[in-house]
Amino acid sequence: MILPCYRIADSAIPGAGKGLFVDEFVAAGRIVTAPDQIDRTHRWAEVTASPELSADLHAAARWFEDRYTVSPEWPDECYVNHSFEPTGLWHLGFIFAAKDLPQGTEITVDYRHLLAPGQEESFHDAATGEKITGLSWQESFAQSTRALALLLD
Repeated sequence: MILPCYRIADSAIPGAGKGLFVDEFVAAGRIVTAPDQIDRTHRWAEVTASPELSADLHAAARWFEDRYTVSPEWPDECYVNHSFEPTGLWHLGFIFAAKDLPQGTEITVDYRHLLAPGQEESFHDAATGEKITGLSWQESFAQSTRALALLLD
């Protein structure tokens, strides 16, 4: 579920296609998206072993520890693009505004938090050209927890 008013439009990120943009000011630390209608999570081994689940690997996202959702029918949240300098902070399935976001800001997150440890995205970061490789659960959780604590302090 996307909480602020938003729109889907062409992304400013080269090669990204569409993006999700806020249509109102969003203060730093405010929740931008929250989990909605997630009825099942899977262990990574289940995802990769199942032909049905692995066919939708592009729609897999880590929520916590070794638990992933595979949701190819995601609504507009699927338009949140990757950035190593994101406007949103992914933390346990929520996206928080990483800073004050003026109206018209594109919402991005660091995909390394959504990927399995060591999993490489099929594209590179548009700004740096670097590979996007999944972080370990511990590293992801520690980074996002520290960042969220600073936002809410």
